[in-house]
Amino acid sequence: MSEHSAKKTVQPNKQQLLNRLKRIEGQVRGIHSMVESDRYCVDILNQIAAVQAALNKVSVALTEDHTHHCVSKAIQECNGEEAIDELMTVVKRMIR
Repeated sequence: MSEHSAKKTVQPNKQQLLNRLKRIEGQVRGIHSMVESDRYCVDILNQIAAVQAALNKVSVALTEDHTHHCVSKAIQECNGEEAIDELMTVVKRMIR
C-alpha cells in the first residue's frame, strides 16, 4: 500500500457514494447475466457504457469532495502544492 492509499478521511457524502456504487454493482450483475444468457451484443455494450458513465459520476463527485475538503485544508495548512500534485496525478489517471 502506498503512503497515499493509507490516508484516511471522512467522506462528507459517503451514503450517496455508497448508494451509487450499489446501483453500479447491480448494473454489473445485470451485464453478467446478459452475457450468460447470450443477449444481443449492442444491448450489452449499451449497459457497459451506462456503467462507465455511472462510475465517472462517482469519480467526479469524489474528486469534488476531495478538492473542497482535503485539498482546501492542505492549502490552508501550507501543504497545497503536494495536495494539488497528488490530485492532478489522479485526474490524469482518470482521463487516460
